[in-house]
Amino acid sequence: MTTSSLPAAIASLLGILESSSAPALANVTIVDGPPADDIATQDFLAVGWSGGEDQSAELVQDFNAAGARTRDEEFTIACVIDVWNGDDGFAEVRNRAFAILGVVEAELRATAANPEAPTLNGAVLWAHLTRASLRQYFTDQGARVALGFTVSCHARI
Repeated sequence: MTTSSLPAAIASLLGILESSSAPALANVTIVDGPPADDIATQDFLAVGWSGGEDQSAELVQDFNAAGARTRDEEFTIACVIDVWNGDDGFAEVRNRAFAILGVVEAELRATAANPEAPTLNGAVLWAHLTRASLRQYFTDQGARVALGFTVSCHARI
């Protein structure tokens, strides 16, 4: 018996995104947690990192029914998309960030090709995109956009 579905959900979400053939993910580095390399001039999507010092995930559990044989688990996975273009305008990088977010949302929906997508391939009962926040700022490399988002999940353990 596992104590949480969170590790498997993060691993599955990473696998789904890494195997995506969506054009919007071309040249996007997908990382588990905060990037370890210099990210000043690359686009990335981090799973399990908010882009700051906030928690990477948050979970709560409760008994499913009398008898305490199974538990329901609700958790959120913090993620962030970070893009830049070296220019001083935000429209292009903002649109690119939302195109990448659109891929994440599409990959979490069931399709004929992947009917198990909303379950993160069986790791949870369901997962979906629930919130996002946009940050726009200038660096010495130009305009940069960070789009933080949350994947919310429900599991039974």
